[in-house]
Amino acid sequence: MSQAAESPIHVILVDDDARLRQLAADHLRQHGFRVSTADGGGAMRAILAREPVDIVVLDIMMPGEDGLSIARSLAGQPDIGIIMVSALGSETDRIVGLEVGADDYLAKPLAPRELVARIRAVMRRRRLTTAAGRSGALLLFDGWRCDLTRNALHDPADVLVSLSQGEFALLRVFLEQPQRVLSRDQLLDNCRASESDAFDRAIDTQVSRLRRKLASRSETEFIRTIRQEGYMFMPRVVAR
Repeated sequence: MSQAAESPIHVILVDDDARLRQLAADHLRQHGFRVSTADGGGAMRAILAREPVDIVVLDIMMPGEDGLSIARSLAGQPDIGIIMVSALGSETDRIVGLEVGADDYLAKPLAPRELVARIRAVMRRRRLTTAAGRSGALLLFDGWRCDLTRNALHDPADVLVSLSQGEFALLRVFLEQPQRVLSRDQLLDNCRASESDAFDRAIDTQVSRLRRKLASRSETEFIRTIRQEGYMFMPRVVAR
């Protein structure tokens, strides 16, 4: 990541509405973030040219160059997280935003506490991905092999297991935090960027599907339900 471990997360708020920019900036600063503001793509790029940035919070509906075009232009800077914001809150905006590389999506009016939570969740996911890349992209558990670079899961007989994008994202969260109770909110935070609508509607259904696919190949208890708390991935996980 572009930030040192002890440095505050640096966020750029890109919005043509000066009042909303300032309100969001003030709230983020109160929570320890370093914040820069920009009224459009040009001002944002000037900031990026001067200093490292961790997250760009980007309004979709802006005059001139819109947020989707700006997001596409950031595709060559994979170290920067992107959260798209739209007053319309339409499904099309959400889908297109994620397709052009956004990590998450928020509808206006922004809830300040949710903005803080989403930024932190994006940073957590990115740090986990970076850590997994450093320690090895292969995660081993109970004879199974999960290849993070290829999004591939092989059972103990070396047979490829078919997983949806959302199921693989969920498995990855469990593998990166094994033998720990994860609440539904934590699973939502960490999986949201992959299939946000599906996870928002039915996190329990996603867990059940993943559990069935794992159980069909082994008698091991992989995912345990912890009553009133969430779920725990039971096996020990080794990174290679």
